Amino acid sequence: MAKLGFVGLGVMGAPMAGHLLRGGHDLTVWNRTSSKAEPLKQQGAKVAASAEDLGAACDIVFLCVNRTEDVAECLAKLTLNAKPSTLFVDHSTIAPKASEEFHAQLNAKGLRFIDAPITGGSMGAQKGQLTIFCGGNQHDIDVASEYLQAYAKRVERVGGPGRGQIMKMANQIAVGGALLALCEAMSFAKKGGLDLAQARDMIGGGAAGSWAFENYGPKILAEDWSPGFSVKNQRKDFAYCRDAALQINAAIPGTDLVDKLLTRVANEELTTAALYDVMVRLGARD
Repeated sequence: MAKLGFVGLGVMGAPMAGHLLRGGHDLTVWNRTSSKAEPLKQQGAKVAASAEDLGAACDIVFLCVNRTEDVAECLAKLTLNAKPSTLFVDHSTIAPKASEEFHAQLNAKGLRFIDAPITGGSMGAQKGQLTIFCGGNQHDIDVASEYLQAYAKRVERVGGPGRGQIMKMANQIAVGGALLALCEAMSFAKKGGLDLAQARDMIGGGAAGSWAFENYGPKILAEDWSPGFSVKNQRKDFAYCRDAALQINAAIPGTDLVDKLLTRVANEELTTAALYDVMVRLGARD
């Protein structure tokens, strides 16, 4: 049985690691904030004393952290004592160019790396229904897929190193557009004196329906901006989208608009559905 490691036990990583554990896998976890590992420890996971220790003990290591810099910091520690051919599977959303560089750097050390960013939100992580965009060597992806099935509904190779992140950028561009469509339509309905629950149900059930209507619609009705996928993380991803767009000469004006509007959300730790509140406060001449 392969020894698995999981680094990054946040809103997404913790339930993903939990699915691996419930699947009967030999799992060791590590998180910079050690208290986040405690619930998994109580479920039977081993907890590494350090990232270096986890890297040395595992055959396959999954990462789910935040930024490019976080991945670089973790890999520097994880690979220090890693065994030859250890496979690193990065679920973080980072710069595509950085993923290409990590792949090359680890290969030079006799290690393996694939970029495998995820989509489906915290609810998808909890239900084990994520979609995973994989970039890298087909054999490595095939090896990882056996374990990714524990928390994914779809796992596919989309190309070579870094292509997983390019697909994730395309995904985030679409997510931003759907978010704006939802919030703009619902704020318009509110100002037009319509019943918001009815508007959400009828619009969301027709040609304009989307994941955003289904999952963020209820939050708008409840005016619940409690953290889920935060404005901070959405804007972080948009920054990577802009950098990638410049490199491939792609226009993303809609993404730029949504990013600009999100700067008006008072607290960037709130969920992105808080954009609705911004739209309600805006007038036709703003």
